[in-house]
Amino acid sequence: MNLFLLRYEDLLTISLLILSIIVVTAAHFYIKKTFADQKTNKTKSGITGFEAARKMLDKNGLQSIHIVEVKQELSDHYDPTRKVIRLSTPIFHDSSIASVAIAAHEAGHAVQDKEGYIFMRIRAALVPVVKLVSYMGYFAIIVAIFAGITGYLMIGIYMLVATLIFQLVTLPVEFDASKRAQADLVSLGVVASDEEEKVKTMLTAAALTYVAGLISTLLNLLRLILMARRR
Repeated sequence: MNLFLLRYEDLLTISLLILSIIVVTAAHFYIKKTFADQKTNKTKSGITGFEAARKMLDKNGLQSIHIVEVKQELSDHYDPTRKVIRLSTPIFHDSSIASVAIAAHEAGHAVQDKEGYIFMRIRAALVPVVKLVSYMGYFAIIVAIFAGITGYLMIGIYMLVATLIFQLVTLPVEFDASKRAQADLVSLGVVASDEEEKVKTMLTAAALTYVAGLISTLLNLLRLILMARRR
């Protein structure tokens, strides 16, 4: 009976690991495919990602926020410390649905920052804590896996709990930024009414990566809890 239970838990542990990898990989390929599809769909207005973000910022009284171009792909983000939006070259210059959606999403974060959006403030406060716990936790997981030390394994569990809390707070931040972006893109005339659904598809795909990350963390947390119970 004990041997059967051991094999069952081994199988469950491996299954959770595989499932977490599948979830993240599937989300990665889905957003890449969606981005590739929407990149070929040019907006009827011909407005670029930079122009879309600028219009949205100006509409919300954020003329002081600068938008700069960066070379690294997939590096689009809003920096609340320096009050600047950084857009990768393709997003900055292109007038596709994908480009204006991503640029407006980052502008949405700037608007959240201005309004003191509660979940954004909580996430900002959690960043240094999660970074510290993560650095300690990844080392602990590696030691625990190879050395079988339950104490280190528990540190890994605490790390994933901290990460999970951070990801739970991040979800409303990302969904709210996308909601703001979609509404302003339509009201500003950046996208036509018949392009709104394509913008929604792009923003939803981007948000799903955060959902996939949360699911992956949860699965890995369950896997480590099983490992700790066995030891």
